[in-house]
Amino acid sequence: MQALYTIYQIVELLTNVFVMLIIVQFVIGLLLAFNVVSRGNDFVISVYRSINSLLDPVLRPIRERLPQTGAIDFSPLVLIIVLQIFLIILSSIIRSVG
Repeated sequence: MQALYTIYQIVELLTNVFVMLIIVQFVIGLLLAFNVVSRGNDFVISVYRSINSLLDPVLRPIRERLPQTGAIDFSPLVLIIVLQIFLIILSSIIRSVG
């Protein structure tokens, strides 16, 4: 039982990291879109590109399945919801086993 709970904690930690990366990507995207941060800021651009390179392989299949909504990208929101549902189901399974 303790091993399952440890695995759950690791999965939860990784999920939280993903959610934080999505939020940071969103905030940096807004700052760049509204010219609060200059696109000439190499540090911010490199952080943004790094986060995009980590999240794009996960978000791309979601984007392909969602209908076109114009300039608004709902794929990060869908990913966060799916990850939270996954954590709830995993927690429920672990509680039922133990």
